[in-house]
Amino acid sequence: MEEDFLLDAEDDARAVEFIQNYLPQDLKDKFTEDDLYYILDLIAEYYTSSECLDAEGYINIDLDEVVDYVVKQAKKEGEMGPYAPEDVFFVVQGEMEYGDSLEEE
Repeated sequence: MEEDFLLDAEDDARAVEFIQNYLPQDLKDKFTEDDLYYILDLIAEYYTSSECLDAEGYINIDLDEVVDYVVKQAKKEGEMGPYAPEDVFFVVQGEMEYGDSLEEE
């Protein structure tokens, strides 16, 4: 169990680093590492609570829905943010690209 937690933490750290490099220059200063970890948690929460997997196991992810979820949850929880949807879109897109890069390895 502890080993799984450490692997998840390492993966999150790699994802944050990937997203930091992925973001356009004008957004790099808008998101701290804490912001990115928080948004990654909200993205994971969205994936587990939504019905983005269909009956055959195919993943159907609408980036705009993920962005809306992140922005609304951040506003509702009030711990981080507020985030502009157009800025969060790049973070969500970066997380997707990170996942795709893992599949290519």
